[in-house]
Amino acid sequence: IVVPGAQRGGGGVRGAAGAAGNWDSLMLDDAAAIAEIERVTVVAPSQRARAQLVANGLNWNTQVEGVTPAYLEARDWRIEQGRMFDETEERQARRVVVLGATVARELFPNVNPIGESVRVNGGVFEVIGVLASKGQSGFGMDQDDVTLAPLTTVKRRISGRSRRADTVSQISVKTASEDDLGVVQEQVETLLRQRHRTRPGEDDFTVQNLSSITQTAAQTTQVFTYLLGGISAVSLLVGGIGIMNIMLVSVTERTREIGLRKALGARQSDILHQFGLEAVALSVAGGVVGLALGVLGAWLMTSLFSLPLVIAPQNALLAIAFSGLVGVLFGAYPAWRAARLDPIEALRRE
Repeated sequence: IVVPGAQRGGGGVRGAAGAAGNWDSLMLDDAAAIAEIERVTVVAPSQRARAQLVANGLNWNTQVEGVTPAYLEARDWRIEQGRMFDETEERQARRVVVLGATVARELFPNVNPIGESVRVNGGVFEVIGVLASKGQSGFGMDQDDVTLAPLTTVKRRISGRSRRADTVSQISVKTASEDDLGVVQEQVETLLRQRHRTRPGEDDFTVQNLSSITQTAAQTTQVFTYLLGGISAVSLLVGGIGIMNIMLVSVTERTREIGLRKALGARQSDILHQFGLEAVALSVAGGVVGLALGVLGAWLMTSLFSLPLVIAPQNALLAIAFSGLVGVLFGAYPAWRAARLDPIEALRRE
């Protein structure tokens, strides 16, 4: 993906210092030039604009993407209902739109939107398609909260005249193979520097390799997984030591009870099982309470930031099983001490 503005060290994008128009640095001619690169298979320029859509007495503020018909292939999106507009409709700036799943659901609840009309910035547009749902992105963005319209239509009727007619917000580029991404990225950067007459380090554009972004996100996720795993291990260790201390105190306080039971015929295995089960029960109870608090906290966070809540039952069962295992491991020593008590000495204790 090519966007206007230079890359900052922190990963953000800013307008290039001294560049004319900063955010108007990408042109339709740039997209045409990129399409000539040998390993590029699809190029799709696009123009973004925020707009309010009105239909059936309902309204929804969303992002309208002015795109070419090749945009779906460039982004690997697909149509769930209806169709995508064609090159003729894009060239003639027809008033047609393809709705994202969220927009369709908000404006046309329980109604097939195909053939219906929506008002966008005062203009009437026909709904000709609905995109297949893509759900939340890794950054918590609703990928279905979008509306596609012909690029020429958005430029003339939605985005207004605040931007030059030949500029675009983004250029999506697709290669024949993921192995070509690195090479094509370098070729695109070289080409745009030549066209924009800029030097390395003074670019007025940024080329984002989605494969690299995905790889970086995966590495970050792995680091967090190891970090959270380490924190969980320490928590289990501390919890296990706490359970062991509680059980040792319990053995000391119940010495006469243990002696009486053994005097009445209880075997060492009976005492061992009793205190072992008590340790496991205590640990599992703590695990259930912790799981409930975790689910509640996750629900509050997802409700606050409008994120989906996903709870895997197998993970919940695994957490309870680990709690029981902690009880077995750290309850073994107190149970062994209780089982080894001499009944006569135990009964003499005050």
